[in-house]
Amino acid sequence: MTKDIRVDDTQPPSEPANLVFLRRLVTALTAVMIVGVVAVVALLVIRLQARPPELPQQVTLPDGVTAAAVTLGTDWYAVVTTDERILIFDRLSGALRQEVVINSP
Repeated sequence: MTKDIRVDDTQPPSEPANLVFLRRLVTALTAVMIVGVVAVVALLVIRLQARPPELPQQVTLPDGVTAAAVTLGTDWYAVVTTDERILIFDRLSGALRQEVVINSP
C-alpha cells in the first residue's frame, strides 16, 4: 500500500529564523557601511576646502638663508632652512624666538 503525498507548489518554502535574521543583519551592516563612507567623503571634502591659515605678510630671513618649508603654530611660525636649521619666529612681531640646528647623522 502506497500513500500518495501531494506537495503544494503555490506556497514558497518557509525560511529558517536564523536565515531571516542573517539577511536583516547583512542589510543593516551594508546600510551602516554606506553611511560611513558618505561621512568620510564629506569630512574629507569639508577639510580640504578649508582655508589655510594666513601667513605673515613679510617673513624676514637672515642673509643667505633660503626657506625649504614653513609651518604655523598658534602664535609662532617656523621656517625650515636649506642649511638644516629651524628658525622659530613670533607671529605678531616677527622677531626670532629660537633657532634649532638639525644634526644630520
